[in-house]
Amino acid sequence: MTSRHCQHCGAVLAALTFEDGRQREQCLACGTVAWRNPTPVGMALIEHEGRLVLIRRLGDPLAGYWAPPAGYVELGESVAQAVLREAKEETGLSIALDGLLDVYSRADVNVLIVAYRAHSIGGTLAAGDDAIEAGLFAPDDWPQEPLPESGAAIDEWFYGVIRDVLARWQPAKR
Repeated sequence: MTSRHCQHCGAVLAALTFEDGRQREQCLACGTVAWRNPTPVGMALIEHEGRLVLIRRLGDPLAGYWAPPAGYVELGESVAQAVLREAKEETGLSIALDGLLDVYSRADVNVLIVAYRAHSIGGTLAAGDDAIEAGLFAPDDWPQEPLPESGAAIDEWFYGVIRDVLARWQPAKR
């Protein structure tokens, strides 16, 4: 097993059990805890021309499946800014956020998804970064896809998140 080192002083980290019963890595030299937190992901349920924008995912998790555009929040941006950026990169659309839909997490998955309702305000729908194709779908015409066969917790969880957001999305009454 490879040893991890403290980001502050460079000493080797030790696995310790804390008062709350959780095991964490901590530097015995300076006391810094190496927190291992879920990585935030922003997701956009984008209404465009009265239908929902979905992309066919290029990479894992769930490569080849249809899903709302989503991606990691990078340093120097808020979750909302990441959602705007990812939507543009993956769909070619500029969007405005209409509000928070939900936050999804699971203890055995190292990702936290923050899903927003949104609508397009410009651009042309086209598959971009991380997308094989982009499409528009009505609520009664969602892509029907099988449960993932990988057995990976993140695939099974993400599949459930996608099913939940699709079940909850309806076109806005403008």
